Amino acid sequence: MTDVLLDTHCHLDAYPDPSHILAGATTAGVELVAVTNSPDNYRRMATLLPRSGPARAALGLHPLSAERLGMGGVLRFSRHAADAAWIGEIGLDFSPAGRDTRTTQLRIFDALLALPQLQDRPVTVHTRGADRIAVQRLADAGIRAVLHWYTGPLDVADDALAAGLHFSINPAMLASAKGRTLLAKLPHDRVLFETDGPHTRRAGQPCEPANLPDMVENLAQLWEVTAAQIHTQICANQRRIIGDTTASPE
Repeated sequence: MTDVLLDTHCHLDAYPDPSHILAGATTAGVELVAVTNSPDNYRRMATLLPRSGPARAALGLHPLSAERLGMGGVLRFSRHAADAAWIGEIGLDFSPAGRDTRTTQLRIFDALLALPQLQDRPVTVHTRGADRIAVQRLADAGIRAVLHWYTGPLDVADDALAAGLHFSINPAMLASAKGRTLLAKLPHDRVLFETDGPHTRRAGQPCEPANLPDMVENLAQLWEVTAAQIHTQICANQRRIIGDTTASPE
């Protein structure tokens, strides 16, 4: 990866026409990480996407799927982990949607963090409503994690920075007061881009990787630097923190 922007968190399989999304990303000069919510979804996505190129499948087990997938899901996850260049989406969700499965989520998350494969590749993590616990567990495990669409307390963001974690930001964060407050305090070298498409929207339409160049302009205005500086910084962050995502795993 040189000067190509990367959407580090995109639900490619959730779009009605993934091939159209891929074509738009290519035209915009953007690469993407196709996160998944389960090992079975990863297996299907990895079959569809080439091992190298502008899109890469990520191996996931979403916290809201933890109760349904159980430890059998962790076993299937572990079988794919050696082949996955990216891990995600995993994490914890203690919002009302996931509050009743908190105990199971913690057991599954701890089991995933114990897998040795998570030590040597990027991991994109969901922390909604469970930010403090998730950050502490990631720090204890020494995982090279990216916090996806972080909405937690600013003091926990400080803890995450102290633990060496990073943050992926999306158009919804750039458009919200809370997101802009977080971005005002984040070191510029700890920020990556995501869309979380199609679950975020822009001008009434689902976000897609092709929107990343617009994010460069918006972040440049917020940070009061040039768009060229933002592009250079984000690409440097990708190279340094995540590495060459275009290379096939060994």
